[in-house]
Amino acid sequence: MLKAIFGLMSLLIVLAIIGTLGKKQFEALGLSRDATTRAKGQGAEAQAVTNAVMGRAATVVVPGGVAGATPAPVEGTLPAQSKAIQSNVRDAANAALQQGANRSNAP
Repeated sequence: MLKAIFGLMSLLIVLAIIGTLGKKQFEALGLSRDATTRAKGQGAEAQAVTNAVMGRAATVVVPGGVAGATPAPVEGTLPAQSKAIQSNVRDAANAALQQGANRSNAP
């Protein structure tokens, strides 16, 4: 019985920690209960990155980003935009993997 009580208390503590961390992450992204839309709740940097990914602005250099990545087109339907973004990410990942393979094969 005591073991079950401690197990339940441990679970509640873990859930409280996860909830607190999740809340901090949402606040860092500008996503809170007060924000009516994501774009209004975003900070300037997050908005610039979102615009760059969606192709609505000039490409922004993202720390740790892949060089040569192209922004997705704005025109088209939402599924077309989604496929374009997925294709861009896939191409960037393949380019990064190829670059790593070329480095390891270099003398």
